[in-house]
Amino acid sequence: MNHGYIFFEIQADDVGRAVKFYQAVFGWALSRNPGVPIEYYDIETGGSRGGLLQRPVKAPSLGQGTNAFVCSLEVESFDSIAENILFNGGQVALEKFPVVGRCWQGYFIDTEGNTFGIFEADEKAGL
Repeated sequence: MNHGYIFFEIQADDVGRAVKFYQAVFGWALSRNPGVPIEYYDIETGGSRGGLLQRPVKAPSLGQGTNAFVCSLEVESFDSIAENILFNGGQVALEKFPVVGRCWQGYFIDTEGNTFGIFEADEKAGL
């Protein structure tokens, strides 16, 4: 059995705002899926696929930690994507740090209060 395929979902308080954020930051294609009985957008990243939907329950308050499965996305340039995240209303959750010999990693909070990570592969990170 192959367990390598990833499908992810992002929950949002303001779906339209979240759609704009992820389109602007990562250039993802998001399209409304009329076959789902709630406001739901299919996400095409050029790799993994996902969905974006109205948050069904209240999110934990900022500073309480994450109540989810946090995804990290590989990017070509950590610094340029981090700048784009901040420009589009995201916040830093954990500053850029080296995972020695592997990558540069950091965590952010999107416009909906969700935590996500980005990383830039770099075998020389932290060395």
